[in-house]
Amino acid sequence: MIALSILNIKEFMHLLLRTEAFDPFLLAEASITTYMTYILDGRPHADFFGPEDEAYASVSQEAYVPFSLVRPACFELIKGKHTPSSFKFIFLLSSENQRRTIASIPSSFAPEDITGMYLNLKYQNRQLLCTTGISCSVFSLDKSLEQGWDALVQRFFKKYQIACELLS
Repeated sequence: MIALSILNIKEFMHLLLRTEAFDPFLLAEASITTYMTYILDGRPHADFFGPEDEAYASVSQEAYVPFSLVRPACFELIKGKHTPSSFKFIFLLSSENQRRTIASIPSSFAPEDITGMYLNLKYQNRQLLCTTGISCSVFSLDKSLEQGWDALVQRFFKKYQIACELLS
């Protein structure tokens, strides 16, 4: 697990809410506090969509909704003259992206050993922090997958020119 301090919050928020950069992630949950707190539960209700709907396949196959479906609503909640008091987003990889990621990192873990690969964003007191994490269904002292995931997140940030500082 690593913690990164985002140095340019305005640029990051543009990237998060106005571009497709974070669309490959699923949204497990979010909370956004402005004049009130909005709680978003990322568990899908697949029966809301019919098979003819574009979102049906992604919503019916995953435990959480793709961020791409929620991003416009999050933008509407956050935009305005006032900066939110706080917010929190818990992202994770889709099943397919998680399988590919596990396969790309040399480790002792099998895909069924990992229940989630997470990217957490927390804004509070004018600071935006990003932490990474992996949830395992087995105990292991092997940290290679965690370290590989941390490195991938840092490469993702570099690809999108997200200025950040690694916290110790």
